Amino acid sequence: MKRSPTAWCAALLLGALAAVAHAQIKHFTLEEMVQTADGAVYGQIVSSRAFRIDHPVDGDQLYFTELTIQGKSMKDGTPITVAVTYNGGFISESEGVFNSEAPAKDDVKVGNKVVAFYTWMDDMGGEVAANALVASHGGLYRTVDGPRGTTVLGRGEGYALRNNLRIGDLEGSLGRLYSGKRK
Repeated sequence: MKRSPTAWCAALLLGALAAVAHAQIKHFTLEEMVQTADGAVYGQIVSSRAFRIDHPVDGDQLYFTELTIQGKSMKDGTPITVAVTYNGGFISESEGVFNSEAPAKDDVKVGNKVVAFYTWMDDMGGEVAANALVASHGGLYRTVDGPRGTTVLGRGEGYALRNNLRIGDLEGSLGRLYSGKRK
């Protein structure tokens, strides 16, 4: 089968665009996370709800998960209950969608204590307006209680919380960063 020069050019252009259109992954420092986030919460996940949106423009079968976290604001220590939403989730074992940028299933279990950074979005897709988890899975950090207090589990290079640190140290850092953000 002989292809026309136009077909070859189109195929070459498509290949070039595919090579350039790779995913852009943002590496956040803690300072950048605070600049991006409207807020941060330290608390316990008290509920989790996955839901589906079928939208005439954005498409059918858009899945989201909303976590309700009850705890305290990392800005000023006041009690807060906040719903934080991310793309992906499962309504049942057979209905839902995995999103590679969503937090791991073990990270978002009801009962877990976490630190979550969030920012308001008017449209996360399908006209869903919500507090979106900043940096997808990179905006949620599990905590563990130990003999020396609560530790926030860091996620390594490129994440806002690279290393493990005590919750009190994180609270101090965030307090300073949020007070500087208000100025």
